[in-house]
Amino acid sequence: DVPKPDLHPKKVMLCVWWTINGPIYWELLPAGQTITADVYSRQLRDLKKAVDASPLAKHKAYFQHDNARPHVARQTMSQLSKLGWIVLPHPPYSPDLAPSDYWLFGELQRHLEGRDFTNPGMIKAALKQFFVSRPDGWYKHGIHKLPERWQQVNDNDGQYV
Repeated sequence: DVPKPDLHPKKVMLCVWWTINGPIYWELLPAGQTITADVYSRQLRDLKKAVDASPLAKHKAYFQHDNARPHVARQTMSQLSKLGWIVLPHPPYSPDLAPSDYWLFGELQRHLEGRDFTNPGMIKAALKQFFVSRPDGWYKHGIHKLPERWQQVNDNDGQYV
């Protein structure tokens, strides 16, 4: 007998925080790990370290995330309060108002499509290559689409068109 190929390859979760200049912090979670309030709070502390080590440290921080349970947990809200970041509102079930969903992940998926990765190092290398390969202004354009998308939802009484 020949063993069947793995029909359900292991997936890893990419967590990425980015600005108009590109990703400031990202990490891959180990295969099978999911986001909990503990994991997310630790990631926020790591993100803060990355921000503090960047030219952004002296600027006001505006932060957007969706309303996933770990993002709105008491522990997370407390962590965000300690960081002093301005958290932008995000209506529930609104992926078209999340720049990562409407801008970053689709393009990333096309970049990685059809490729097989046998270890996390290969995935990290492909992600780094993708992040630096974006043309000038690409990240900025994605972030600057957010007010337009908010306005569109507002103009349609919360309905997506």
